[in-house]
Amino acid sequence: MQAPESLLIRLRQTADCQTGRRLVLLLSQLGDFDSMEYAQALVPVLPRLRRAGISLLAIAIGDEAGAERFCAFTGFPPTALEVVPDAQLHRSLGLYAGLRTPGGPWPGLLLMCAGFGSPGTLAEVLRGYVGDRRAAQRFTDDAVIDTGVLPAFPASLFQRAGGSGFQRPFELATLRLRNMNEVLRHWRTYVPDDAFITQRGGTFLIDSDDSLLYCHRDRGILGFSETMHDPLAFLEPWLSQA
Repeated sequence: MQAPESLLIRLRQTADCQTGRRLVLLLSQLGDFDSMEYAQALVPVLPRLRRAGISLLAIAIGDEAGAERFCAFTGFPPTALEVVPDAQLHRSLGLYAGLRTPGGPWPGLLLMCAGFGSPGTLAEVLRGYVGDRRAAQRFTDDAVIDTGVLPAFPASLFQRAGGSGFQRPFELATLRLRNMNEVLRHWRTYVPDDAFITQRGGTFLIDSDDSLLYCHRDRGILGFSETMHDPLAFLEPWLSQA
């Protein structure tokens, strides 16, 4: 199957993504939970992507000021992030616009956070609190965690609560709290226009002949991967070749 034409047209405008194997992320707003977590998941595997010959491009809704802060906070490479002012490209790719409500985007967003029109969201929120033995540990045990909301505390508390080597109870919820605090403190930097706060994203892995190797269209909040316990599992067949 050929990659969507509107996406290929966009890639022809980006020097490093015109040829070869390409991982293209259509992120939602820069200040969205999903955008933050996806970027944070990708940063540790950037060397493996390079060794596998896979170029990376993320396209998010926002502006340059938001992109600069997003990259500084998440560690995502600025050269791999482009911003668009609206959801035109997202919708040309058939990505979910989110729950539409008469009262505008905010009621729709709040309802999606409660699970309406956003399948899997509540289960994923719960997973952040109860832990997940299938998922990787989020913080090293010698780290000191500062969420900006709670007093700083040692990550060894997670070890005492559940052990090591997997995602412990409250560990992912703590990461999300830190992300949320960052976004809320700088809301207008991350989200210059509230009109697109319900828009969801998608993932496209494109081969050198422009065929589509993998595609995922997000169905709801905290649904940027089919396997949220291991968000980058879809990449393993190609990373392992390197």
